[in-house]
Amino acid sequence: QVQLVESGGGLAQAGGSLRLSCAASRRTFSGYRMGWFRRVPGKEREFVASITWSGGSTFGADSVKARFTISTDKAENTVYLQMNSLKPEDTAIYYCALQSHAGGPYDYWGQGTQVTVSS
Repeated sequence: QVQLVESGGGLAQAGGSLRLSCAASRRTFSGYRMGWFRRVPGKEREFVASITWSGGSTFGADSVKARFTISTDKAENTVYLQMNSLKPEDTAIYYCALQSHAGGPYDYWGQGTQVTVSS
């Protein structure tokens, strides 16, 4: 079992920045990819970004790609999501997840961290 714990959420003003962290409970080098997702109540979960432990990253919407950066710290078993130029529409609960095997589902999920961006 792998436990994922997100942190770093909170309240930010539009144009500000937040950095989310996702710490894994144990070494997950056997895992393939870490991803960030977000959900707004009443809407579908949205893919934000993902990264393999070797560093290859992908992003969801173009608006996110221009403002967010995803990175890893293998020594700390941690994945980060640096969010800059925040907009009110970035307000959501952000979840990190682990895809254990290439092509498989994201099979481990964190509890989520709330991000609220005020205008």
